[in-house]
Amino acid sequence: MARLRDRDKVREWDLFRENLRRATPVPKETEKEKRTRINRLEKDAFEWFRYYFPNYCTHPFARFQKRSVNHVLENETTYDVDAWAREHAKTAISMMLKILCLVTDRTFNILFVSHTFENAVDLLTPLLINLESNERLINDYGLLKGFGDWDYSSGKWVLTNKTSIRAIGTGQSPRGTRNEEKRPDWLEFDDADSDEVCRNEARLNKIWKWIERAAIPAMSIDHSKRILFKGNIIAKDSIITRALQKADFSQVINILDKYGEISWKERFTMEDINWMLSKISYASGQSEYFNNPVTDGTVFKEITWGKVPPLSAFKFLVAYGDPAPSNKEAKGRSGACYKTIVLVGQAGGRFYIITCFLQHVVNMEFVRWYYDLKDYVKEKTQVYNYIENNSLQDPFYEQVFIPLFSQLSQEKGHSINMVPDDRKKPDKFARIEGNLEPLNRTGKLIFNEDEIKNPHMQRLKEQFEAVEPTLSTLVDGPDAVEGAIWIINAKIRSSKPPVVKSLSKTIKRY
Repeated sequence: MARLRDRDKVREWDLFRENLRRATPVPKETEKEKRTRINRLEKDAFEWFRYYFPNYCTHPFARFQKRSVNHVLENETTYDVDAWAREHAKTAISMMLKILCLVTDRTFNILFVSHTFENAVDLLTPLLINLESNERLINDYGLLKGFGDWDYSSGKWVLTNKTSIRAIGTGQSPRGTRNEEKRPDWLEFDDADSDEVCRNEARLNKIWKWIERAAIPAMSIDHSKRILFKGNIIAKDSIITRALQKADFSQVINILDKYGEISWKERFTMEDINWMLSKISYASGQSEYFNNPVTDGTVFKEITWGKVPPLSAFKFLVAYGDPAPSNKEAKGRSGACYKTIVLVGQAGGRFYIITCFLQHVVNMEFVRWYYDLKDYVKEKTQVYNYIENNSLQDPFYEQVFIPLFSQLSQEKGHSINMVPDDRKKPDKFARIEGNLEPLNRTGKLIFNEDEIKNPHMQRLKEQFEAVEPTLSTLVDGPDAVEGAIWIINAKIRSSKPPVVKSLSKTIKRY
């Protein structure tokens, strides 16, 4: 079976090699024209990438990618950490950057580390194939493939220009990584974390000690040294999170930035992102695309789905929206928050989550959701519309949402009566646990079973299940449900006539 997998891998790399040759045809030019072109390209790393690696550079580079590359090129000694969401080209860009530095004498000895030796070799294989099969690289810099046996599984390769590359797994000895008199001047950790190690603090501590006592000291103190960590945050305590605490330069890049905008807008659309997120669990989406590892929560172990009474049976309903994030709040939330509106009602002592919207959308789409809920309820009962507008978000509501509601009311021909909820809220976890957990535990918080296949309701369920005391995860949906239930209770209390108690004096008898 292993041999079958090996043969499949060889065929895969052979196809990659052939496609690479076809993608990199060499232009017809004089030697002078060639030299002029090379000099021009070497002055702009991204033009250099586009010319030599057209099959990788299929989209314009994002600002965060340019910042990372430029920082490495401008600093011979640096400790950089890039925690980028999946599919943001961290490995591809790093590969192109390593080759640029190898052929322009910016680096001489690369030590490349991944969580296993085999994974390190797999990650380096595209680089090795480019050195031997990229026609444009060969035409301009000569055949870089080293002499003798170019064995991909060997883990150590010396190029024809005397530079070297070595692959190891975490914990393996970095001794013997000298290239003649040169110690490693480029130490890169790519995909060095693993779920198994991150779940075991003792093993994680052991690997971190290895990084600080063996891997980094393999470099020279008085020469250039670039220490680079590439990956995404798969656990609260991990190699990446520990490296972030020591970084000279770092970027934590999620698929959406802290304002809810697309980080790599040159490649992705919001439709692309929402489609992908709709096909995986909330926890998976947070981990893979938002550097936010979500563990099972400790508060809401079971969710109750049940039949909702006819809407006409409710005295009123509350549509409560959270337009997160605010500019102030966004600083600590890394853009992973969802906009949400929940429709909640109370009947027979139970609170019903009738439906909801919970997704990454632009502000206008969030405003349209209120109109969608109006159409959903029709005239079956009164709906009170609320939008969170606490001190963190002010004046976001007035500056952004009031104009949008006005614009949409003209478009629709009728307006939505909106009430900003500007109450000063207590701690989020305390509110959610204190106000919702008892209702859920006693079966008085009901999710509409007719909406069980609604992906928005499924995301809401997953957010409830992720609630924990540290509240490091984002729970915009449960937060909105708490807001709606607080409003409902306040309205019920205010509608009841005051109770007048008869006070009689107590006559003391002696």
